Amino acid sequence: MQKIKTALLSYGMSGKVFHAPFLNFHPGFELIGSWERSKKLLHQDFPALKSYASLAEVLQDDIDLVVVNTPVATHYEYAKQVLEAGKHAIVEKAFTTTVAQAKELTAIAKDKNVKLSVFQNRRWDSDFKTVQQIISDKVLGKIMEAEIHFDRYNPLLSPKLHKETVSDGSGILKDLGPHIIDQALCLFGLPNSVFADIRITREHSLVDDYIDLLLYYANFRVRLKAGFFVREANPAYVIHGEKGSFLKPRGDVQEDELKLGYQPNLETWGTEPIEKQGLLHTEINGEIIREIVPTLQGNYYDFFDGVYHSIVNNSPEPVTAQEGVQVMQIIEAALQSNAQKRVIDL
Repeated sequence: MQKIKTALLSYGMSGKVFHAPFLNFHPGFELIGSWERSKKLLHQDFPALKSYASLAEVLQDDIDLVVVNTPVATHYEYAKQVLEAGKHAIVEKAFTTTVAQAKELTAIAKDKNVKLSVFQNRRWDSDFKTVQQIISDKVLGKIMEAEIHFDRYNPLLSPKLHKETVSDGSGILKDLGPHIIDQALCLFGLPNSVFADIRITREHSLVDDYIDLLLYYANFRVRLKAGFFVREANPAYVIHGEKGSFLKPRGDVQEDELKLGYQPNLETWGTEPIEKQGLLHTEINGEIIREIVPTLQGNYYDFFDGVYHSIVNNSPEPVTAQEGVQVMQIIEAALQSNAQKRVIDL
């Protein structure tokens, strides 16, 4: 099996939790090392890997794929250098800070004939995969409205300074927002227009920490919400159609288990607890049903497997750069809408 030599651009939480376990587990990748700045944590988990002192050192090495998992404000600068060096790239969300930057990276990747994918791992959450299946099966009839929430209760400021310092890449719109925006686009495509309410709600916060986005489609609406003052969570997914409804709590276990040091597998990984199953209440073949729906298995491994095949077999990336551009279009429209207090056409 062809091995793709891979390097990370940081080994903080995202490198340790979301990337290294899957790159180490997938037989098609060879994790070579990570750029580390102050904290040297890589060798605690991988003593044999390289700890790079700079991005230039990474790019000078025999590396095929680079994971740009640094703060959002750095994505464009670092990804551009990676692509121009002829390396394939995975870029964390938010893809960039502007649509123009996202389009430029897309063009560079095409010009250099390298693969560029955005790390939208939440497409492979168990809860989202189940919602996707419900909509695909058309058991709700024509969709009338939908809500996707990424709610938390955490009124304290993050200890990660880059998350709380005002910059083009900080704030919940570019942190949790890309997850639910990407999921909406996966389910329903690009909307016609956007309205947004973006606020600061935590004491002493300098960056946005509450978003309420309304996506306008021709015959239905989709609401996207995220905030830090939801102690009793709403259903993460509320889908209403002409014939019925599906309500699903957020239940994917992958992030929590990865933080505990569990290692991924292909058999039981991403299996939700039964109590997190969704409720389907609809009409099928003239019969009203109200039942609990088993949750599909989630696995972020599938994203990395998609990246592997895109490089080795020249298949499409699991999340394309163009899809990253579309998420940035929604984010820019949301910022414009909030500033002008009006609906923004795309």
